[in-house]
Amino acid sequence: MINVIGLDGWRFRAAQSDEWLSAKVPGCVHTDLLRHGKIPDPFIGMNEMEVQWIDKQDWIYAAYFEIDANQFQCQCVELVLEGLDTYADVKVNDQAVLSADNMFRIWRQDVKAFVQQGKNRLEIRFRSPIIEDVPKLERLGYGLPAPNDQSEIGGLSDKKVSVFARKAPYHYGWDWGPRLVTSGIWREVRIEAWSGLNVRDLFIRQDKVSTERAELTAVVEIENAAEVRDAELCISADGRVWSKPVRLRKGKQTVELGLVMKEPKLWWCRGLGDPHQYRFAAKLKEQAQGTVIAEKSVKTGLRSIRLIRERDTAGESFYFELNGIPVFAKGANHIPNDSFAAEVTLERYRHEIASAAVSHMNMLRVWGGGIYEEDVFYDLCDEYGLLVWQDFMFACSMYPGDQAFLDNVAQEAEDNIKRLRRHPCIALWCGNNEIDSAWAHYEENAGWGWKKAYTPEQRERLWEDYETLFHRILPEAVNAWAPQTAYWPSSPLTDLTGDRNQHAHPSSTAGDIHYWGVWHASEPFENYHVHVGRFMSEYGFQSFPEYKSVRAYAEEKDLELESAVMLAHQKNGSGNRLIQEYMERYMRQPKDFPCFLLMSQVLQAEAMKMAIEAHRRHKPYCMGTLYWQMNDCWPVASWSSMDYFGRWKAFQYTAKRSFADVLLSAVDTEQGSKELHLVNDTLEPIAGTLHLTLLHIRSSQAIREENVKVEQQAGGAGIVHVLPADKWLNGLDRTEHMLVARLIQNDEQVAASEIYFAATKEMDLPQAKIEVTEIQGSEGSRFTLCSDVLARHVWLSAEQEGIFSDNHLDLAPGVPKTVEFLALRNGSTTFEAAAPGTLTVQSLVNWVQG
Repeated sequence: MINVIGLDGWRFRAAQSDEWLSAKVPGCVHTDLLRHGKIPDPFIGMNEMEVQWIDKQDWIYAAYFEIDANQFQCQCVELVLEGLDTYADVKVNDQAVLSADNMFRIWRQDVKAFVQQGKNRLEIRFRSPIIEDVPKLERLGYGLPAPNDQSEIGGLSDKKVSVFARKAPYHYGWDWGPRLVTSGIWREVRIEAWSGLNVRDLFIRQDKVSTERAELTAVVEIENAAEVRDAELCISADGRVWSKPVRLRKGKQTVELGLVMKEPKLWWCRGLGDPHQYRFAAKLKEQAQGTVIAEKSVKTGLRSIRLIRERDTAGESFYFELNGIPVFAKGANHIPNDSFAAEVTLERYRHEIASAAVSHMNMLRVWGGGIYEEDVFYDLCDEYGLLVWQDFMFACSMYPGDQAFLDNVAQEAEDNIKRLRRHPCIALWCGNNEIDSAWAHYEENAGWGWKKAYTPEQRERLWEDYETLFHRILPEAVNAWAPQTAYWPSSPLTDLTGDRNQHAHPSSTAGDIHYWGVWHASEPFENYHVHVGRFMSEYGFQSFPEYKSVRAYAEEKDLELESAVMLAHQKNGSGNRLIQEYMERYMRQPKDFPCFLLMSQVLQAEAMKMAIEAHRRHKPYCMGTLYWQMNDCWPVASWSSMDYFGRWKAFQYTAKRSFADVLLSAVDTEQGSKELHLVNDTLEPIAGTLHLTLLHIRSSQAIREENVKVEQQAGGAGIVHVLPADKWLNGLDRTEHMLVARLIQNDEQVAASEIYFAATKEMDLPQAKIEVTEIQGSEGSRFTLCSDVLARHVWLSAEQEGIFSDNHLDLAPGVPKTVEFLALRNGSTTFEAAAPGTLTVQSLVNWVQG
């Protein structure tokens, strides 16, 4: 059995200094310096600029560990380093034991020859990633494209060195994140002492899984520190046991054992069923006495997940099939929750994943410019039923192709695939983010203009290196270590055609699409109706955090769009200009800057509602919508739907409504009618009554009503009613009237929508009197909202931290809505009813100039 030995008394210092300070491990230099008051908080004001000196120095961490007599007698004493960031020389008792050069790898070294009984010292020297990598750039002789590397902030001019380090790309800056190039021990460090046999890894390969039968293979990696040995391998799960005798030679080996489970409980994503999981245990036993020599267990869910790409009349499909059921993917792109990854607690992870689940999502994309996430992230996705599109950590750059770099990546891929393959949530491994379309090798005038900076010979070399990495090394790794999981070379991509048809465009009819015409190209929101692909894996629109969050990094004097602090917390160069430009196009003038912050969220919400619902209405042509982005790594203006502090923006509430499993969505036709679409993502058909009511925005008196029988098949989407706007209005002012649509099934409302005949900017909204009534028996957690006139984007804010079941909602005159305040307490797995404390209520009319 393994004896795990911890380390304590961690200290750190700058290599050129004699001053030792206490350290927190896991952690990093920046956070340790901040705790000791040696640097200002990089997230506040302009302080990011004040800490750029840190990455130009070497840093040393040290700790002690005790080895007792029994542990010292073990055949193997291994140092296990789950994550070193990034270039690190490791010593035990002043003897060099390993040198690390990859933040994403797991380092394991037998240090038996270097330890002694009693007290031992571990020292890790982190070499400056900047000083380490500038010479690599100079040796290459030309720079590699890396537009998000904010080298100028780091005092490096145009020397973009991020691509040479196997380190989180976002540490060097991004268009939503700061440049904070960290060093440190960012994951667990421990000593493992053992003798005899060690079960290194247990993987339950899912060869064929259905509701009737699961054909599995237990793949067990075993290391034998002794001579040849006979044992019995036993695998157990859910009261069932499978076993076979094994002969184990000295050293490492892999043993396989076939398992069959009849009528297994399957793992389903949210909305389709229960995310059931089994715990499988592997035990190596003495054949004679049955004594357990070594063991390991793993938790996993049984499911069949396939990426379906089949030719059809429109092009080629791109969707995920889970247990034989086509899944319309609903969700977002995930970035690291903090610039300092070790600062993210279980509670913060749970808040994000629970927020995704309660927002009716079923997929998150772990984007390739961040990190391979912590185990707890995937555990939570397993638990809540969220599929994961997993990128390898490459994004928006070209990378070196020397053999040392490629070998390093191959080992990185093996480490992370083997670590994560047990998780039923993993649906796809993707090679990189946007590099195929950015380079656009087969289309001279396409892409991001990178090719123009290079000679023909350099271009060919860069593309050859690209293909080696993303078309050979990474797919081979997936096939070797997780053969049942699909690999996709780059996002976006149409297919590996080897010609100009390979690169994705907004009009592509195959593969996945990143559509950024709205935002980067200033295209109108209405283009979301036009550019709908087979799978929308990125699109987005920015907003600011709310006032409370902005004040965490800005003083009152900084609350102006072009202030130095506001610009420092807006990493997209055109970001503030674009928000203002779009606001002038779609909104009325805000009263002041705090109102501008809120209205930026309203603007984002309206844009994203249009996008998400356009994608869902095009089901099954389009089978996925993952917006950019779910979260933030620091307090900033960005594309996120909830800010760095976990506070839901207006968009998060809009996403919750627009992702509902049953959606009623209206869209204008060229003929001036309203098409009403019913989208049904459930496994049961829907048949009910569509109740339509025409109202004046200043009166609860119905002007016209109509009931229409509608139905939609399980998993279906389509038009259920066409409403001629002119006929319904019959000469009435379109800016003064609205439609309330409610779908009733078995006397229950299953979907609803407020439908307008004019754009938000055109409507002269009346001042609303909104009554908030506490519901008796709810212990102060549930409230009924009712307005005498139309109130748009009604925003409830609470004294306590939490979310509402609905918020930033529209109240039609006289039509009440019930909301509940929810909080995620420490230790709880779901948002629970809670008392919000003091409530305030506002709406859009309160934020615009009269």
